[in-house]
Amino acid sequence: MTSLIKETQSIKEAVTFINAIDANKFSRLISRIIQKLHLKGERTFSEDEEQKLQVALSLDKQALNLVLETAAFILEQAVYHNMKPASLQQQLETVHLNPEKAEMFSQAWASAGPELVEKLKHNVFAPKKLEYVGWQLNLQMARSSQARLKSPSAVLQLGLRSEESEVQENVFVDFNHQELLEFYNKLEIVQGQLDSLT
Repeated sequence: MTSLIKETQSIKEAVTFINAIDANKFSRLISRIIQKLHLKGERTFSEDEEQKLQVALSLDKQALNLVLETAAFILEQAVYHNMKPASLQQQLETVHLNPEKAEMFSQAWASAGPELVEKLKHNVFAPKKLEYVGWQLNLQMARSSQARLKSPSAVLQLGLRSEESEVQENVFVDFNHQELLEFYNKLEIVQGQLDSLT
């Protein structure tokens, strides 16, 4: 199985801090993070709560932020890859999270994960939404330096709209054959990942 949670330097540091947190406190922390994960632009804890957490968990501000961001990242990866709880636990143990904490992540994900996935399906992560797609093919037959030239290209028109605005913004993207093929292949990957969530 491919490792979806890579053991980067920040993950290693966060795991060290998480492994040192009391199990009961960590269980409540994960529960709160998973409850708030779907709320766009809203902090999981207020500044006052974060200060209390620093004292309760014996972490400085930077370490606490690393723990919170890493826990949220792990849960976002679980959502994005639609991971099974046992797989999540195994991946976390692979990055040296102690089995008790890995099981807490797994249990929180098993109980709240399906509801979180449903909530996140309805969220718009990007500030703009695609409303319209148009296209046009161009063929350049010559230019001043070359008399005989056959250079096809495609121009995509993407009509974007933000949640706050009624005005559509048009973005034009010019592709040669190779660029269009690479773009298509990336869209296929995105489509496959979307399909796995449904």
